[in-house]
Amino acid sequence: MIKNTQEIEISQKQARRIALKAQGLLGQKFYKGKRGALQAIRQLSYIQIDTISVVQRAHHHTIWTRVPDYHPDMIWRLLEKDKEIFEYWSHAAAFLPIEDFRYSHWKKNQVKAMDKHWFERDHKMRKYVLDRIRAEGPMQSKNFGNPSGTKPSWYTWKPAKIALEQLFIEGELMISKRKKFQKVFDLTERTLPEHIDRSEPSEDEMADYLIKRALDSHGLAQISEINYLRRGIKASIKRRIQEKIEGKEIIQLKIKGLESDPFYILSDNFDNKVLRIVNKKIYLLNPFDNSVIQRKRLSNFFNFNYQIEVYVPQKKRQFGYYSLPILWGDEFAGRVDVKADRKQKIFLIQHLWKEENFSDESEHFYTSLREALEAYARFNGCEEIQLNHCANQDWKNVINSWWKMG
Repeated sequence: MIKNTQEIEISQKQARRIALKAQGLLGQKFYKGKRGALQAIRQLSYIQIDTISVVQRAHHHTIWTRVPDYHPDMIWRLLEKDKEIFEYWSHAAAFLPIEDFRYSHWKKNQVKAMDKHWFERDHKMRKYVLDRIRAEGPMQSKNFGNPSGTKPSWYTWKPAKIALEQLFIEGELMISKRKKFQKVFDLTERTLPEHIDRSEPSEDEMADYLIKRALDSHGLAQISEINYLRRGIKASIKRRIQEKIEGKEIIQLKIKGLESDPFYILSDNFDNKVLRIVNKKIYLLNPFDNSVIQRKRLSNFFNFNYQIEVYVPQKKRQFGYYSLPILWGDEFAGRVDVKADRKQKIFLIQHLWKEENFSDESEHFYTSLREALEAYARFNGCEEIQLNHCANQDWKNVINSWWKMG
C-alpha cells in the first residue's frame, strides 16, 4: 500500500468526468482525418485490434468515435507508409504509437526468458522462417506450406505460423502491414524507422511509462489498473507512485461512497471543480473501446454493469451478440445490439435496451440518439436502418417514427 499519504476526496460525478475527458468523450474536438486518428491513438495509448466483423472492426470504431471523419484506410497508412504506429501487444493485440516502441522490450524479454510461449519452440523452423524473410522480403503465413496431410485451423496452427507469431512476440519480426487483415511479417531491423529509440528501458523507466500512460489516458487509475497484465513491475510502480506523491507530481484520490483501493491522478491534470461537458452528445462505444474495457471501473464510476456477450451461449444472452454501450453525457443510457447487412446496405438494430435508471426523455437526447445511429450506420456502409426489437415502449414509439434514414 502507498503509505502516510493525505487523500483528496472527489465525487463519483467528478471521477466520471475526469475519466471521460481523458478518453476524449466529453464532446471535445480531435484533429480531423489521419492526423486526428494518430492523435487519438496517442491519447488513448493503444487501440485494441479485434477480428469480429459483424460491424466495422473494433480498432476502426474506437478511433471513429473520437474522429468522425475517420476512414479505415487511415490506420493502414499510419502503419505501413508513415510508420507512426506499430502493432504489438498491450493487454491484447493493439496498435501503439511508434515512439513507445522501446517499452515493448519489457514483454519481449519476458517472453524470451520463458521455456515456451503458447507453443514449444521449434528452432529449426524459426531459423527457416527468418532465413526466408531475410532473403525474400516480407511474407505472410500463407507463403509457407502446410505439413503434408494437415489442414490448419484457428486452433491448430501450422509450424511456420507458430514460428512467425513467436518471432513477432519476441521482437525479431514486426508486422509491416496487413493484406485483407492478414499479417505481413518482416525483420524488425528493416521495418522500424531509424530515428526510433531502440534502447531497453530500466525498470524505473518502465514503471514511469506505465504510470504516465495510464493516468494520461484514463485520468485517474488504481495500481491494479496501471499494472494490469504486466508481470514483474508492480513493486516498482508502487514505489514510483509513492515517490511522485512525495514530489507532488501525483495526487492520491478517494471517491466518495466507494470502498476501494485509492486512485491516483497527475497533479497537472487535477481540477477540483466538476468538469463541464463541452457538448452533450451520444457516443456508441465499441465493446473493446478503451473507456469500457475495465468492467470494474465502469461499475465503480457509472454503476453500469456491462459484459460483451459474443462469448456467451446464444440462449444465455441478455442484450445480444454485439451490444454497444450508449453513453449520453456522463451516464449510460442503454445498449444496442447491432449488425451491418453489407450486401443489402441495411443496418440492423437487433435489440435496443434502455437502462433502468435512465430518465432523460428530452428532445435533445432523442435527436442525438438518431444522429448517432445514422452516423454509425453510414460508417458501416449502410443506407437504411431497421429496428427489430426495443425493450422500452417509449423509445420504440419514437424510434419507429424515424426511418428511413434522414
